[in-house]
Amino acid sequence: MLRTRRSVSGLAVLALACLVAGCSAAPAPTPSVTPTPAPPPAGDGVLTVGTLFPVTGAQAFIAPAQVAGVDVAVKEINDAGGVLGKSVVVVHGDSGEAKAKKLEQSFDALVEKGVDVIVGPSSSVLAERILPAAIEVGIPLISPAAIAPRLSGLDDDGMLFRTIPSAAMQGEVLAELASAGEKIRLAVIYFDDDTGRATAATATAAVNGMGGRLVASEKFTKDTSRFDALVATVTESAPDAVILASPFSAMKQNRALIMALTAAKLGKEKLWLVAANLADYSQALPAGMLKGARGVIQGVVPSKEFAARITGAGSKVTDNRYAAEAYDAVMLAALAALSAGSDDGSAVAEALLDASAGGIKCLSFIECRTALKTIDDIDYDGVSGPVNLTPAGDPDRAHFGVYQYNGENKFTRVDGVVAK
Repeated sequence: MLRTRRSVSGLAVLALACLVAGCSAAPAPTPSVTPTPAPPPAGDGVLTVGTLFPVTGAQAFIAPAQVAGVDVAVKEINDAGGVLGKSVVVVHGDSGEAKAKKLEQSFDALVEKGVDVIVGPSSSVLAERILPAAIEVGIPLISPAAIAPRLSGLDDDGMLFRTIPSAAMQGEVLAELASAGEKIRLAVIYFDDDTGRATAATATAAVNGMGGRLVASEKFTKDTSRFDALVATVTESAPDAVILASPFSAMKQNRALIMALTAAKLGKEKLWLVAANLADYSQALPAGMLKGARGVIQGVVPSKEFAARITGAGSKVTDNRYAAEAYDAVMLAALAALSAGSDDGSAVAEALLDASAGGIKCLSFIECRTALKTIDDIDYDGVSGPVNLTPAGDPDRAHFGVYQYNGENKFTRVDGVVAK
């Protein structure tokens, strides 16, 4: 536009000069602007979904259900006609463990195969580690299992999403469950890491907000030498309930603390565990030590019908954990591609938030695709529940299962709650 205005001014000066000189000037031509053609959609026309799940390593037991969740979603989408007129392609990769380099090798292999979006990694550490590479090549990551609070604040260029809520929300849930509507005295013992600190902070805010009181907040590391003093401090505070927030990797410390708290009459019904340390302790602790203790795990329990589809899709599935979240990650990616009219990774990333929230609610790929024919904005609610994504890429609410230990130190689900 600036160049056009300058051209018009020049012509006017020339015409005025001719009039002064008495010359016969031709009519000034009307300037024309050549329209800029719209860029063609990027991508190759085929939505290709890659996965990065821990197929090998210590966390391999959670991979089969996530793989099955992706496969079930892709099959449903393709049976319905695919995305942009083409069948969705899936390429599975192995993220391995944090101590190995399998993640980078698998990521490079997925890039070579032209994936547009990656579901995974399941590990928060691995998600953060591979994020710079994903940003560089423009491939969004949608994790169904990475729960570390620090992921919410990363500078991710809009390329990191998750269909599982941040672990920070479990502190609020645990405080509310432990309070049971009463004003209680709460103690929190937490491992000194990002998740432990965030859980302690949200639990503190919640109990104070309900009129209760935080009477002790003690952090610990892998050094067990001060455990006696730590438990003594907590015991002196006379809490009604104790939250132990620690990772699975600190299992030696978890066992020691559980035994010490039980000896101090602060175990069993008074003890609440987080998702990361809610484990099978049947071989690790004396029988009955955890009987009555409770805890929470993020995620919904899938319906029997969905669970049957997951089991049917993967013969190695023994635990349905994160299957629903993996399924919904694929559905969101497919719907975002439809909304954007492109399978390009950057286009999918830009459309993900709108596909998840704020528009007309729809509960399946077919229902959402039909809605998109007449409106621009949909709100997909999936098998994991509403997955309204915030600008940070996180669900704005959390579904938690509530679990209780029996006399064998094994836990079973007894209830479920939703936190916003």
